[in-house]
Amino acid sequence: MKPTLLVLAAGMGSRYGGLKQMDGVGPHGEAILDYSVTDAIRAGFGKVVFVIRHSFADDFKKVFNSEHFHNQIEVEYVYQELDALPAGFSVPEGREKPWGTNHAILMAKDVIHEPFAIINADDFYGGDAFRVIADYLKQLDGTRGDYCMVGYRLENTLSENGSVSRGVCNIDANGLLAGMTERTSIIRTADGIAYKDADGTMHPLAADATVSMNLFGFTPDYFVESEKLFITFLKEHGTEMKSEYYIPYAVNTFIANGYAKMHVLKTTAQWFGVTYKEDRPSVVARLQGLHDQGVY
Repeated sequence: MKPTLLVLAAGMGSRYGGLKQMDGVGPHGEAILDYSVTDAIRAGFGKVVFVIRHSFADDFKKVFNSEHFHNQIEVEYVYQELDALPAGFSVPEGREKPWGTNHAILMAKDVIHEPFAIINADDFYGGDAFRVIADYLKQLDGTRGDYCMVGYRLENTLSENGSVSRGVCNIDANGLLAGMTERTSIIRTADGIAYKDADGTMHPLAADATVSMNLFGFTPDYFVESEKLFITFLKEHGTEMKSEYYIPYAVNTFIANGYAKMHVLKTTAQWFGVTYKEDRPSVVARLQGLHDQGVY
């Protein structure tokens, strides 16, 4: 069975200033997402599911459809909205912030029944990363709790134009993820790389630290276990205005309670993305370089 690619595309990219999932940064107007799906097709994925919102669904579907990908891969859409909550829960009055990346994954529970990888729509992961994770997922049909992720070096994932958020990984001697900590406000300083905590204090981070760029691989049981955990999350944080149900929160919980193990896969691929609009020229140049080399 071919694995499925789940693309988290519901974010409107407020920092970038528009629907960056559709921004033509390639030499022929390609979006970063075009390269990701192309690499996924080459790696052997059989279906792509886009998590979007109804507010821009028509525009998105006009661009990213089966014909756009030359009918080489099946395309489906699911929708992440604030009121997509388990029975008995409702959106707190005044809340506008989405429920987070793991909530986005849950939107696909009814359309994915095979091992799957998830990505951000606006990140470039590289062909080798898709090959590595596809090869792993193809071995998992019928298993439970055997997950994986592709790790990147922190220093290769920063923006020169502002802070970023990354899941910093703790890896054990067997190459398994022991835990992941979501760090926000990571920047490069004169003294090295550091992140800012809630109190505004700066803490150093190693340049070669392994970080998650939301390239994970799961089996379908992840939907069931994640929904159970989401109910717990909502009971504890559902009345807050800005609480988010992050992927690292779920992954850490499943590892800590012994339900799952997560293999950290290595890749030679280089990550890049448009976190801020000022990042765009660099991305355009790097993609042109890949075309010049004949990669695309």
